[in-house]
Parts: sequence; structure tokens; C-alpha cells
Amino acid sequence: MGSGRTDEFLSRSRKMKKQDQDFPLETLSVRVTGKVQGVGYRASAVRQAHMLGIGGWVRNASDGSVEALLQGSPDAIDRMLQWMRQGPPAARVTDVLHETIRDERRYDRFEQH
Repeated sequence: MGSGRTDEFLSRSRKMKKQDQDFPLETLSVRVTGKVQGVGYRASAVRQAHMLGIGGWVRNASDGSVEALLQGSPDAIDRMLQWMRQGPPAARVTDVLHETIRDERRYDRFEQH
């Protein structure tokens, strides 16, 4: 038998998962330009995305930019984009370009590629 605290936690977790399914998900393709490679941008983006509950991925592009796919609630996406415009302390972001995309896949975590 589980403890009352464990049962309460599981109940809250189930409610949170159900609520998560209730909000509309946005999926965005993002390109960040500037001094964004070799400065910890991707690792910092992963930490930020985890804090915001965003799924997707981030990777370096061959042209020196960083590409990302973000998926989450509209509010979480807005917060992530705001963070991406600044990035970690050593980054010098020039621009953040993004567009909404249609993607049937559901990303349950955010990864660095």
C-alpha cells in the first residue's frame, strides 16, 4: 500500500498530465544567429526548456547558427523565445527567427543534438 503522500503526489501528477493535454500545443522552428556556438548556448537552452516544460530539440547548424524545435504551451513558448533572444552570458544573439510549423509528433522532453 502506498502512503497518503505518495497517493496524493500520483493524483496531482495525473491531473497535471491531463491539464497538459487540455492546452493547445504550439510547435515552432527557430534559428538563432550571432555568437551562439561555443558559448554554452545549447546546454543552457536545454536547462531553460526543462524549467519551462518545453519539448523538442536544439542543435548547432553548419552556418554557425543554432537551430531548435520548440513545442509547448503558448505561454511557455513565449518565455523560451524571450530567453533565446538573450541566451547565456557569453552569447551575443543577433537575431531569433521563428515560424510555426505543423508537426503531429509530440515531444515529451527537450534534447541537445
